[in-house]
Amino acid sequence: MNAYSSEAELDRAGDQVEPTIPVLRPRLPSAERLLPYLRRIDATRVYTTWGPLALELEERLCRRFSLPPGGVVSASSGTSALTAAILTAAGRAAGGRRLAIVPALTFVATAAAAESCGYTLRIADVDPETWQLDPERVAARADLDEAAIVLPVAPFGRPVPQAAWLEFRERTGVPVVIDGAATFEAASGQPERILGELPVAMSFHATKAFATGEGGCVASTETGVVDQIGRALNFGFSGSRDSATPSLNGKLSEYHAAVGLAQLEEWNAKQEATARVLDLYRESFDRLGLADRLVCGPEVASLYVLFRATTQHEANGVAASLAEDGISYRLWYGEGLQRHTQYVGCSSDPLPVTEELAPRLLGLPFAVDLDEQAVERIGAAVAYGLRRR
Repeated sequence: MNAYSSEAELDRAGDQVEPTIPVLRPRLPSAERLLPYLRRIDATRVYTTWGPLALELEERLCRRFSLPPGGVVSASSGTSALTAAILTAAGRAAGGRRLAIVPALTFVATAAAAESCGYTLRIADVDPETWQLDPERVAARADLDEAAIVLPVAPFGRPVPQAAWLEFRERTGVPVVIDGAATFEAASGQPERILGELPVAMSFHATKAFATGEGGCVASTETGVVDQIGRALNFGFSGSRDSATPSLNGKLSEYHAAVGLAQLEEWNAKQEATARVLDLYRESFDRLGLADRLVCGPEVASLYVLFRATTQHEANGVAASLAEDGISYRLWYGEGLQRHTQYVGCSSDPLPVTEELAPRLLGLPFAVDLDEQAVERIGAAVAYGLRRR
């Protein structure tokens, strides 16, 4: 697993030792947990196109999210979920409105989903406190009449409140789809704040807290919209072989649904293990006098343990110290969407917040079985990197 995410880090690659603490080591349900579900697949011989396991998973997620029946549709990935939601909300790009407004502080999947629907990206800066698009600033944009859709992102799983963006959509008429890739935990704990009329796309990738290996879903209180998103995930079919809407092939397989159902069975135990690791981090960094630099759950999704450096020089020192001690780290969003080769030529606003923030958010290792010794070693490496700057 490559820990290096910036040019400066790559220049130090010769000094690293073989990582002994990976940045993320997921744990999905064991073969024994999966076996009853695999036997059900053998019995039905249904493998995809929303078979019984996928439908059961959707039903259980509806209950967990306090949504009405039909409020969740599963997908083959978080990206396909987001793409289908865009197609349903705004269709494919056409006419004079061809812009998709996206934040610079995001994973590239946000941009890739919009591009796959034919939209031209307009990269916008984020609020320095929330790390998200500000709906008031977006509403005041001079180019809003060119925008076909806005894609607010829940950075590192920090949830996007629905109310302000729903008001934005009603006031401007511009469709909104929320990229909430890592918001499963927040949606489970505060569904009334996180979920509503606006569709929220989530990822169930192996790296997420709730994972099916690969997969995702879209959730909304508007079950009719969710049904349309389901059509978009299935070639535009609905009760016939007629492709009637813009679409893709993005259905969750029964095998991935089996992993999801088994994951729900052990969810409480996984959450307890997660809380233990996060407590170890908080205690360790508190002893080091660095508690105010640690950003972790429940403020963000539990898989993200972020160290917030105050300067780029400080970030470089900490990154070098971690690498030298064989501890992997990650700039999860790189240095911002605008720095990726694919998107460097895209139209963007001035991005002072993202340019200053993204390279200073170092993702530290996380695993549900990370032990106290490993956390202490990580903390010591961070502290050493700060001292020698």
